Amino acid sequence: MDKSTNTNTQQFFHGTKAQLKQGDLISAGFNSNYGKQKQAKYVYLTATLDAAIWGAELALGDGPGRIYIIKPTGAIEDDPNLTDKKFPGNPTKSYRTREPLLVMGEFTEWEGHSPERLKEMKDNIQRLKEQGIEAIED
Repeated sequence: MDKSTNTNTQQFFHGTKAQLKQGDLISAGFNSNYGKQKQAKYVYLTATLDAAIWGAELALGDGPGRIYIIKPTGAIEDDPNLTDKKFPGNPTKSYRTREPLLVMGEFTEWEGHSPERLKEMKDNIQRLKEQGIEAIED
């Protein structure tokens, strides 16, 4: 984790299609929303709304995308799926943890990406999948 990130004062988000309520815990151990959907060793969070919107829009499922305001219950670390490969220095403020995330509430005042931008992202993910490149590496 970036040494300047204080998990007690920083606001964090988790984008998903799961319907959750305040007080629920988001835990590792369930099938991932991405890649081969294997059992996830981590749960992911972000300090940027845009990254949470992508999470909500790209998650598997038929329901609407949802963004939750969450609080980590343990240590977090930079998400190497983004920071090491795509965005050195973690400008997306994307993190992961093995500890549960506590749902503090739902963030409802967000607007998704344009249909064209969303299609572009999904097409890119499909190209990577066809090349055998996983979206998430645990």
